[in-house]
Amino acid sequence: MKKLPLFLCLLAACTPADTPPEAVADAAATPPPAAPVQLSQLVGEYVNGADTMSLLEEGGDLVLLFWGGERHGLVASTDGTFTMGSETVAATRGNGGRPISVSVADRQFTRLALGPEDGGTFQITPIRAPDELRAEALSASPPDEEGDFLDSDLVELVTLDPSIALDIRYASTNNFMGEVFYSAPRAFLQRPAAEGLVRAHQGLAKYGYGLLIHDGYRPWYVTKMFWEATPEELRIFVADPASGSRHNRGAAVDLTLFDLATGRPLTMTGGYDEMSPRSFPEYPGGTTLQRWHRELLRDAMEAQGFTVYEAEWWHFDYGDWRSYRIGNARFEDLGLAAR
Repeated sequence: MKKLPLFLCLLAACTPADTPPEAVADAAATPPPAAPVQLSQLVGEYVNGADTMSLLEEGGDLVLLFWGGERHGLVASTDGTFTMGSETVAATRGNGGRPISVSVADRQFTRLALGPEDGGTFQITPIRAPDELRAEALSASPPDEEGDFLDSDLVELVTLDPSIALDIRYASTNNFMGEVFYSAPRAFLQRPAAEGLVRAHQGLAKYGYGLLIHDGYRPWYVTKMFWEATPEELRIFVADPASGSRHNRGAAVDLTLFDLATGRPLTMTGGYDEMSPRSFPEYPGGTTLQRWHRELLRDAMEAQGFTVYEAEWWHFDYGDWRSYRIGNARFEDLGLAAR
């Protein structure tokens, strides 16, 4: 088992054993209301030396959660501060009203930027030059695999249902490495997985949502580039090319929800491809509505035979992913008609 970075171990320790009912999506219920603006601005992570805490919204109230286990409900005061027992919790706000720090009694916690807070894209600084990695990866071969595998039957998702939305990040520079990896913004899955995804997409329509796809089948050479470019302490978020990715088999998908009425993607607890604790499916931070949407997505996908990846709320593996061989064909080599 891969050893988790220290900050992820600390997060695991702070996750409550019993998830509050307000934080779990009930697929038969109405979405909870959005957090009040004054609370949502406070929601985030804050650090003081070796101590980190999260401020999260839960049912219209603010909760302080220390990474390590302590959890405190805060009571709003008329002067804009909060109380935690006999102690005062107060924010120092910057331009636009967003807090830059929070004081807890006599301790000052500085706001921690785990990822973009303005809807931007999380990016790393590759530890090796992408052009060098591309040439190396294209000349390499996937690992040999023994056993019986199903024949690959990759299908383009939009050919099954054109209403599925695409935001294929690796076909542009709008991704964690800032490099173009795919020749076209297309998404493929093995047919059983693709058909299950379509059912999930169509089932979400009654809530006013649809599925927005970020990635499906991924050639093995791209996985190798990701691995070689990512700092070792963050490699829990990328697959080891020595064993291949479930994306390489065409049986994994990265996705989120979008609003059918506006076409806009929903805001979750953290952004796509963000390499931080906010990406964990069980991350307790954020707002009640963000967690509700995250759970609704998970419920819809799991009902169709998918399983969420333990470190990424957006990544889902289809049940029989082991039945397919690692693939390395580029999109332009698949022999499938373009959209």
